[in-house]
Amino acid sequence: MGSLVTQPFEPFRGAAPPEAASPARPAARAAAVPPASPERSPAPTTCWGCRVLCGAGLLGAGGHVYWAARRPLKLGCPPGPGSVMQMVVGISIACCGVVLLADPKGKSFRFG
Repeated sequence: MGSLVTQPFEPFRGAAPPEAASPARPAARAAAVPPASPERSPAPTTCWGCRVLCGAGLLGAGGHVYWAARRPLKLGCPPGPGSVMQMVVGISIACCGVVLLADPKGKSFRFG
């Protein structure tokens, strides 16, 4: 993930020239290939501060979207499909923030 600027530089290697005979030691050629880098975890789960900031931001954004849809209902306007859908989207965004804050599977803290 990320752009080419954030990724480590890997030089371009063109196609290898064909060899006339089979190599005497194919294991030596396979050992020259560097191992793949390990998988990185997503950014919000790496530290407590990041999770709190992202979770609170999503919770606030969801609340804002929900209350923006509720404002016309308080004035007496009948709810339309657009405002109901906006409330559903707002609740969904807020739930993503709660899940990020609660960390139900405990992936951030591994014991043992």
